[in-house]
Amino acid sequence: MRASWPAALVHVFTALGAVCALFATEAVLTGAWQAAFAWLGIALIIDGIDGTFARVADVTTKLPRFSGERLDLVIDYVTYVFVPALALLQAGYLDGGIGLLLASLILLSSLFHFSDTESKTEDHCFVGFPAVWNIVAFYVFAFQMPPWAAASVVVVCVVLTFVPLRWAHPMRTPALWPLTALATVLWAGAAIFTLWAGFPATPLMQIILFATAAYGIGLALLRPPAR
Repeated sequence: MRASWPAALVHVFTALGAVCALFATEAVLTGAWQAAFAWLGIALIIDGIDGTFARVADVTTKLPRFSGERLDLVIDYVTYVFVPALALLQAGYLDGGIGLLLASLILLSSLFHFSDTESKTEDHCFVGFPAVWNIVAFYVFAFQMPPWAAASVVVVCVVLTFVPLRWAHPMRTPALWPLTALATVLWAGAAIFTLWAGFPATPLMQIILFATAAYGIGLALLRPPAR
Protein backbone atom coordinates (compact mmCIF):
# COMPACT_ATOMS: atom_id res chain seq x y z
CA MET A 1 0.00 0.00 0.00
CA ARG A 2 2.82 2.41 0.86
CA ALA A 3 4.37 1.81 -2.55
CA SER A 4 1.29 3.28 -4.24
CA TRP A 5 1.52 6.65 -2.49
CA PRO A 6 4.06 8.18 -4.91
CA ALA A 7 1.84 7.15 -7.82
CA ALA A 8 -1.23 8.63 -6.11
CA LEU A 9 0.60 11.90 -5.53
CA VAL A 10 1.45 12.07 -9.22
CA HIS A 11 -2.26 11.81 -10.05
CA VAL A 12 -3.01 14.53 -7.50
CA PHE A 13 -0.35 16.70 -9.11
CA THR A 14 -1.93 16.16 -12.53
CA ALA A 15 -5.37 16.93 -11.10
CA LEU A 16 -4.15 20.34 -9.93
CA GLY A 17 -4.56 21.37 -13.57
CA ALA A 18 -8.32 21.34 -12.97
CA VAL A 19 -7.85 23.78 -10.08
CA CYS A 20 -5.84 26.01 -12.39
CA ALA A 21 -8.74 25.85 -14.86
CA LEU A 22 -11.14 27.03 -12.14
CA PHE A 23 -8.95 29.98 -11.21
CA ALA A 24 -8.42 30.81 -14.89
CA THR A 25 -12.16 30.77 -15.50
CA GLU A 26 -12.76 33.09 -12.58
CA ALA A 27 -10.11 35.45 -13.98
CA VAL A 28 -11.72 35.35 -17.43
CA LEU A 29 -15.13 36.22 -16.00
CA THR A 30 -13.66 39.25 -14.23
CA GLY A 31 -11.54 40.38 -17.19
CA ALA A 32 -8.22 39.71 -15.45
CA TRP A 33 -6.58 38.52 -18.66
CA GLN A 34 -2.97 38.25 -17.49
CA ALA A 35 -4.06 36.24 -14.47
CA ALA A 36 -6.18 33.97 -16.65
CA PHE A 37 -3.28 33.12 -18.93
CA ALA A 38 -0.91 32.81 -15.97
CA TRP A 39 -3.15 30.08 -14.54
CA LEU A 40 -3.36 28.42 -17.96
CA GLY A 41 0.43 28.65 -18.13
CA ILE A 42 0.78 26.88 -14.79
CA ALA A 43 -1.57 24.17 -16.07
CA LEU A 44 0.62 23.89 -19.17
CA ILE A 45 3.71 23.41 -17.01
CA ILE A 46 1.97 20.74 -14.93
CA ASP A 47 0.94 18.95 -18.11
CA GLY A 48 4.49 19.17 -19.42
CA ILE A 49 6.20 17.55 -16.43
CA ASP A 50 3.65 15.19 -14.90
CA GLY A 51 4.45 12.49 -17.45
CA THR A 52 8.04 12.35 -16.23
CA PHE A 53 6.84 11.98 -12.65
CA ALA A 54 4.40 9.27 -13.75
CA ARG A 55 7.17 7.24 -15.36
CA VAL A 56 9.42 7.58 -12.33
CA ALA A 57 6.60 6.53 -9.97
CA ASP A 58 5.50 3.74 -12.35
CA VAL A 59 1.86 4.76 -11.94
CA THR A 60 0.45 2.25 -14.45
CA THR A 61 1.82 -0.63 -12.36
CA LYS A 62 1.28 0.81 -8.88
CA LEU A 63 -2.25 2.16 -9.53
CA PRO A 64 -3.59 0.24 -12.54
CA ARG A 65 -7.22 1.12 -11.72
CA PHE A 66 -6.67 4.85 -12.29
CA SER A 67 -5.81 6.09 -15.76
CA GLY A 68 -3.48 9.05 -15.80
CA GLU A 69 -4.09 9.34 -19.53
CA ARG A 70 -7.84 9.79 -19.05
CA LEU A 71 -7.26 12.28 -16.26
CA ASP A 72 -4.83 14.18 -18.45
CA LEU A 73 -7.28 14.33 -21.38
CA VAL A 74 -10.10 15.69 -19.24
CA ILE A 75 -7.93 18.44 -17.78
CA ASP A 76 -6.31 19.26 -21.12
CA TYR A 77 -9.68 19.74 -22.78
CA VAL A 78 -10.71 22.27 -20.14
CA THR A 79 -7.40 24.17 -20.01
CA TYR A 80 -6.37 23.90 -23.67
CA VAL A 81 -9.79 24.34 -25.24
CA PHE A 82 -12.76 25.40 -23.13
CA VAL A 83 -11.26 28.19 -21.04
CA PRO A 84 -9.39 29.76 -23.99
CA ALA A 85 -12.57 29.71 -26.11
CA LEU A 86 -14.43 31.37 -23.24
CA ALA A 87 -11.67 34.01 -22.97
CA LEU A 88 -11.93 34.85 -26.67
CA LEU A 89 -15.69 35.27 -26.31
CA GLN A 90 -15.57 37.20 -23.06
CA ALA A 91 -12.92 39.63 -24.37
CA GLY A 92 -14.87 40.30 -27.55
CA TYR A 93 -12.32 38.86 -29.96
CA LEU A 94 -15.04 36.44 -31.07
CA ASP A 95 -18.09 38.64 -31.28
CA GLY A 96 -21.82 38.13 -31.74
CA GLY A 97 -23.47 35.12 -33.31
CA ILE A 98 -20.48 34.43 -35.56
CA GLY A 99 -18.25 34.47 -32.50
CA LEU A 100 -20.44 31.92 -30.75
CA LEU A 101 -20.38 29.76 -33.87
CA LEU A 102 -16.58 29.93 -34.06
CA ALA A 103 -16.24 29.16 -30.34
CA SER A 104 -18.50 26.15 -30.87
CA LEU A 105 -16.29 25.01 -33.76
CA ILE A 106 -13.28 25.26 -31.44
CA LEU A 107 -14.98 22.94 -28.97
CA LEU A 108 -16.23 20.47 -31.60
CA SER A 109 -13.05 20.24 -33.67
CA SER A 110 -11.02 19.73 -30.50
CA LEU A 111 -13.26 16.84 -29.48
CA PHE A 112 -12.36 15.20 -32.79
CA HIS A 113 -8.67 15.63 -32.04
CA PHE A 114 -8.93 14.41 -28.44
CA SER A 115 -10.88 11.29 -29.42
CA ASP A 116 -8.69 10.42 -32.43
CA THR A 117 -6.69 7.31 -31.52
CA GLU A 118 -4.20 8.10 -34.31
CA SER A 119 -3.57 11.72 -33.32
CA LYS A 120 0.07 11.03 -32.41
CA THR A 121 2.91 9.53 -34.41
CA GLU A 122 5.77 7.34 -33.25
CA ASP A 123 8.17 10.28 -33.39
CA HIS A 124 5.99 12.26 -30.98
CA CYS A 125 4.27 14.51 -33.49
CA PHE A 126 0.61 15.49 -33.40
CA VAL A 127 -1.44 14.70 -36.51
CA GLY A 128 -3.53 17.72 -37.40
CA PHE A 129 -3.62 20.95 -35.43
CA PRO A 130 -3.12 19.77 -31.82
CA ALA A 131 -5.93 21.82 -30.22
CA VAL A 132 -3.56 24.14 -28.37
CA TRP A 133 -6.18 26.87 -28.22
CA ASN A 134 -4.55 28.23 -25.07
CA ILE A 135 -1.58 29.19 -27.25
CA VAL A 136 -3.80 30.54 -30.03
CA ALA A 137 -5.78 32.67 -27.60
CA PHE A 138 -2.58 33.94 -26.02
CA TYR A 139 -1.38 35.12 -29.44
CA VAL A 140 -4.70 36.86 -30.08
CA PHE A 141 -4.31 38.78 -26.82
CA ALA A 142 -0.57 39.37 -27.22
CA PHE A 143 -1.02 40.87 -30.68
CA GLN A 144 -4.35 42.49 -29.79
CA MET A 145 -5.84 41.20 -33.00
CA PRO A 146 -8.95 42.83 -34.42
CA PRO A 147 -11.99 40.52 -34.32
CA TRP A 148 -11.79 39.75 -38.04
CA ALA A 149 -8.17 38.60 -37.67
CA ALA A 150 -8.95 36.51 -34.60
CA ALA A 151 -11.88 34.92 -36.44
CA SER A 152 -9.63 34.15 -39.42
CA VAL A 153 -7.03 32.50 -37.18
CA VAL A 154 -9.73 30.36 -35.57
CA VAL A 155 -11.10 29.25 -38.94
CA VAL A 156 -7.63 28.30 -40.19
CA CYS A 157 -6.81 26.32 -37.03
CA VAL A 158 -10.16 24.51 -37.10
CA VAL A 159 -9.57 23.47 -40.72
CA LEU A 160 -6.00 22.39 -39.92
CA THR A 161 -7.38 20.03 -37.26
CA PHE A 162 -8.49 17.78 -40.12
CA VAL A 163 -5.38 18.22 -42.28
CA PRO A 164 -2.83 15.43 -41.54
CA LEU A 165 0.18 17.70 -41.08
CA ARG A 166 2.62 16.54 -38.41
CA TRP A 167 3.08 19.13 -35.65
CA ALA A 168 6.18 18.63 -33.53
CA HIS A 169 5.96 18.18 -29.78
CA PRO A 170 8.34 20.94 -28.60
CA MET A 171 10.20 18.78 -26.09
CA ARG A 172 9.87 15.21 -27.41
CA THR A 173 10.12 15.24 -31.22
CA PRO A 174 13.73 14.23 -32.03
CA ALA A 175 14.10 15.98 -35.41
CA LEU A 176 15.88 19.35 -35.01
CA TRP A 177 15.40 18.98 -31.26
CA PRO A 178 18.16 21.43 -30.15
CA LEU A 179 16.74 24.18 -32.36
CA THR A 180 13.19 23.36 -31.31
CA ALA A 181 14.18 23.42 -27.64
CA LEU A 182 15.83 26.82 -28.12
CA ALA A 183 12.70 28.15 -29.82
CA THR A 184 10.62 26.82 -26.94
CA VAL A 185 12.80 28.56 -24.36
CA LEU A 186 12.63 31.84 -26.29
CA TRP A 187 8.86 31.51 -26.60
CA ALA A 188 8.46 30.78 -22.89
CA GLY A 189 10.58 33.79 -21.97
CA ALA A 190 8.56 36.08 -24.24
CA ALA A 191 5.29 34.70 -22.90
CA ILE A 192 6.31 35.14 -19.26
CA PHE A 193 7.53 38.69 -19.90
CA THR A 194 4.28 39.52 -21.68
CA LEU A 195 2.18 38.24 -18.80
CA TRP A 196 4.29 40.30 -16.40
CA ALA A 197 4.22 43.49 -18.51
CA GLY A 198 0.63 43.11 -19.69
CA PHE A 199 -1.20 42.82 -23.01
CA PRO A 200 -0.49 43.62 -25.77
CA ALA A 201 3.06 42.33 -26.00
CA THR A 202 5.87 44.80 -26.64
CA PRO A 203 7.21 44.99 -30.22
CA LEU A 204 10.29 42.94 -29.30
CA MET A 205 8.20 40.25 -27.63
CA GLN A 206 5.86 40.21 -30.63
CA ILE A 207 8.85 39.60 -32.91
CA ILE A 208 9.97 36.65 -30.76
CA LEU A 209 6.45 35.25 -30.56
CA PHE A 210 5.96 35.61 -34.31
CA ALA A 211 9.33 34.04 -35.12
CA THR A 212 8.82 31.02 -32.87
CA ALA A 213 5.30 30.50 -34.23
CA ALA A 214 6.64 30.69 -37.78
CA TYR A 215 9.29 28.11 -36.87
CA GLY A 216 6.68 25.69 -35.52
CA ILE A 217 4.43 26.16 -38.54
CA GLY A 218 7.41 25.73 -40.85
CA LEU A 219 8.31 22.43 -39.22
CA ALA A 220 4.78 21.16 -39.83
CA LEU A 221 4.69 22.32 -43.45
CA LEU A 222 8.09 20.86 -44.32
CA ARG A 223 7.39 17.40 -42.91
CA PRO A 224 5.60 14.85 -45.11
CA PRO A 225 1.95 14.53 -44.00
CA ALA A 226 0.91 11.57 -41.89
CA ARG A 227 -0.79 8.76 -43.77
